[in-house]
Amino acid sequence: MYFAQKLKSLREENHYLQRQIAALLDIDTPMYSRIERGERFAKEEHIPILAKYYDIDENELRQLWLADKVYDVIAGESSANDVLSIVSESIAEYGKENKSC
Repeated sequence: MYFAQKLKSLREENHYLQRQIAALLDIDTPMYSRIERGERFAKEEHIPILAKYYDIDENELRQLWLADKVYDVIAGESSANDVLSIVSESIAEYGKENKSC
């Protein structure tokens, strides 16, 4: 819900209506409302549109969007922290391998 919370916060801070942001993304207002409530995921192609509209770092939004996706997959797992550690180590190794190429 990190991405959803950020979207809602940005929209409210800028005094926009959900229907305005929905129109920007070319989706209907109920769909945008579900995205803001964390019930649906925004499409990846919405990230640069939103970043530009709100004049914020696209990478920050993308990280929040990805964090929500990861959370959705492992949140209920009893070994979620262990899984994240394994993935973190794998990502670090992947980075080392690519630097040496």
